[in-house]
Formats: sequence, structure tokens, C-alpha cells
Amino acid sequence: MKTILILGAGTAGTAMAHKLRRRLTRDWEIAVVDPSTRHVYQPGLLFLPFGDETEARIVRERESTLGRGITWHQAEVKRIDTERRIVELSEGEPLPYDFLVIASGTVIRPDLIDGMSDGGWGKSVFDFYTLEGARALRAALANFEGGRLVVNVVEMPIKCPVAPLELTFLADAYLAKRGIRDKTELVYVTPLDGAFTKPLASKTLGYLLEDKGVQVETEFMTGEVDAERNVIRSYDEREIPYDLLVTVPPHTGSSFLEDSELGDELGFVPTDPHTLAVKDIERVFCIGDATDLPSSKAGSVAHFQVDLLVRNIERAIEDKPLEPTFDGHSNCFVETGYGKAMLIDFNYETEPLPGQFPIPGIGPLPLLKEARRNHWAKLAFRWVYWNALLPARPIPISPTMSLAGKQLSAAAEAGGP
Repeated sequence: MKTILILGAGTAGTAMAHKLRRRLTRDWEIAVVDPSTRHVYQPGLLFLPFGDETEARIVRERESTLGRGITWHQAEVKRIDTERRIVELSEGEPLPYDFLVIASGTVIRPDLIDGMSDGGWGKSVFDFYTLEGARALRAALANFEGGRLVVNVVEMPIKCPVAPLELTFLADAYLAKRGIRDKTELVYVTPLDGAFTKPLASKTLGYLLEDKGVQVETEFMTGEVDAERNVIRSYDEREIPYDLLVTVPPHTGSSFLEDSELGDELGFVPTDPHTLAVKDIERVFCIGDATDLPSSKAGSVAHFQVDLLVRNIERAIEDKPLEPTFDGHSNCFVETGYGKAMLIDFNYETEPLPGQFPIPGIGPLPLLKEARRNHWAKLAFRWVYWNALLPARPIPISPTMSLAGKQLSAAAEAGGP
């Protein structure tokens, strides 16, 4: 029996395993390697600190998320030997493969910033990209009585680039609901020169921050957290004080990629941006957050990549040339507070534009515009995630981006491409 081995059982790895299992005959073993016994619906971590989500709805046992015909190796990867086509584990015998899919995601690394993981961690310094971090932040926010609340993105790339903005918007609404917004300075600190990476979306999101009275500190490259003085310090010696710091620490690839000499300086895998093949290595592919691609590290991107990569794996099995079909397509809901959200849809070449989604001229979801419909669609996506995206059932959204229904003139007006 031949084997396709998938490293990582997060969004990308789980969906990939199910898609391959449906498409390939039982002559192929589909195997997944992941040490964790739980699967976390990561978009739900955004709502957990504000009491708008429960752990029971966003966490499931790993065994229940992997269907029949998929082998799960509950183990840590130690190293990939691409010449011998084996994966060495921290314990147990090496696993051979015929084709390998790296879907190991990212790791947050507060230890890479001086002082971040020292005395203030879990006391006045919190993350929300992990279940433990979101849980601890929930308790801190419940006890917060006002002061200076700072949301700090340390560096890019990060998982879901809009998530820190969403947390800021939700914090604004949460503090108002508790009656302490007027007692709180809300500050958004970013290494970017604006609220987002794309001109039109950055302008729109920047207006929202301004309207909500959020102070914005741009081009701030965080180099140190001084937990004794409650300040973050940039490499150019700028300082920003805080009473409560919500940080997005540096993200890197998994350590075994560096040990396997497969990762770049941040541990992400050099990947062909259109075929999703790992560069210069035969029979190895990479999807999801583990890639070095300039597409967003977001669940929608993983979903679109899975739909396209399975075809290339089938072509590789048949010794056919790979097709350069992935265009960097991403769409994200952006929670803006008070029961509203925006939706953005973009790819490598085209920035988020106004329009209607998914049906041109009809919607029902407006693009780059606040709407209650977008908020309810984001909440409904949890059901879609568990019941369609993870098991790789058909979702009626094209994996490649369509320009139909989008206002192309808006990009030129904003100075974008």
C-alpha cells in the first residue's frame, strides 16, 4: 500500500485528509501525524474573552474530527528526511511516505521578545491566539476597571491578520457595555504603516478605528516588554505604556522544519505560490499557515488550497505536470462590534474591494461594508466549519477569486492596484 502522509491535523491537514480519502482508492493510505488530542475552532477564540463563545462549542476531540479510512498517529514530528522519504518521530518507528503534505501551521513565540514571557505573562500581558490565552484574557477583562488597554501586533506574518483589529473593535463594544469605555484608553499598535496591508481596506478600517476613538500607533517594531514598568519598547526606543496588554507575539513555523532544513528564517516552508509544491523537493507539498506564501494565514485560504492541491496530488500520482491554479484567494469576516461585521475578499493581485458576495449584484453579503448580515454569517460559519469545511464537503464558493460583482474603480481611487 502506498501512503500520503500529512503533518498536522489542524484546519488544512484535516480537510486535506478527508478530501484525499474521498478522491483516492483504498490502495492509498491517508495518514495524519499530530500530537494534540483536541481540535480548536480558532475563529472562536476571538469571542471567548468577551463571554460570547464557550469552549464546548469551539473544542472537539481530535478523534471525532478525523473520519473513517484516515490513520491518526498521535506523535510529535522530529525530522523529515526527504531523501529517504521518511518522517522521524519523537517516539516510535519512522513513518515512510510516497507523498508528503506539510500542514503544521504556526507557533506563537512570546519567548522571542525580551521580557514578554517573563513576570507579566498571564497577569498584565495576554494573548488570544491560544485556548489558554483566550481563557486567561477573559478573566482579565472581567476584572478590568479601566485604564490603558493596548492591543499590540509585534510583527508580520501572523495567523488571520485582521484578528487583532477585530479584538480591538469587540473590546470597544465590550467596555461600553460594561460602562467603562470612557474610563479606558484603547490603543492599537502595529508594525504596519496603517490598519491593514491593502490600501482600500486599510483606509476603511482606519476610519473605523478613528470613529471608535481608538488611538493608533503605526510602524512600531516591538523589541521589548518591560513588565515592571508596564511599557512596550520599540527598537527605535519609542515607549507605549499599558495597564493591560493584549499581544500578538511573533509567529514561526514548527521547530521540526528547521531541524529538517526545510524552513526559511522564520521557519516557514518555501512553497510554489501557485502549485503549492515545496520548492526544489520532489513529492512534498505545503498548505495552510506553514507556507511562506504572501497569502493570508487564514482558514479560508487553507480551504481553497485544499480544493486545488488535491488535483495536483492526483496529477503527481499520474506523473503529470502540476497546474499553477492557486491565486492566493482569501476571504475574511471582520467583526466590528455592536453586532456588525465586514467581509473582505482578495487574492495575490487584487485587494479587497466593495461589492456583493457570493452572488454578483445580489449578495446577500456586502463587501468592505459593515452589516449585521456579515456578523450573522460569521457566527453561522462555526456550523459550516465543523460540518462542511473540516470534512471537506462541497462549499459553493470558488477556490479562485472572481472579480464579478466587485467595484474595480474603488482600488484606483484609493491608490491601490
